[in-house]
Amino acid sequence: MPATAASSRRASSRRASPSRKGSSRRGAARPSRQLSVAALRFGRLAAMAAVAVLILVAGVWGSWGTAQHVMLTKGREQGTIEVARCGAESCSGPYRPLSAGSQARTRVVIEKTVAVRAGQTYTVVVKPEGDEVVRSGPAGVLYSWVPMGGALLLASVVVAGGLGRTRVGWVLAGSGVALLTAVFVTI
Repeated sequence: MPATAASSRRASSRRASPSRKGSSRRGAARPSRQLSVAALRFGRLAAMAAVAVLILVAGVWGSWGTAQHVMLTKGREQGTIEVARCGAESCSGPYRPLSAGSQARTRVVIEKTVAVRAGQTYTVVVKPEGDEVVRSGPAGVLYSWVPMGGALLLASVVVAGGLGRTRVGWVLAGSGVALLTAVFVTI
């Protein structure tokens, strides 16, 4: 019986040793696999964050072209335009000055949008070095930021879905909807 016990111990130690070697190999593979998974996760989050920031920057860039004239009015000519006629892309009419130093013009051009109708009078700001005007006042400010409202809505999808930040995504979407609703109501 003692011989059987010794032989059974040897057999069990032989069976146990290959599994120990295999487990040590699997253990060494786990940290590198975890590292690669973490690197991929970080790369995905960094890419989604970069896309969200790029969308928001594009929204600001698209809005600022008009918003700068409407929001920074110091030293700019301000007045009213009575829209006489509209073409395919623009409307025109006479300009009457409201600010000191502004000169009356027989014809200025304003971009044709849903916010501009023939026969209506609008307060405007003259763009530097030209006869092009943009709407001023609360309606003009809000309307100039419409591209930013769209960017907020688009970025909310990227932030909530790609980054997994659902609450931040809802805040961005709510801000975009609020901005676009304010524009709709004001205009």
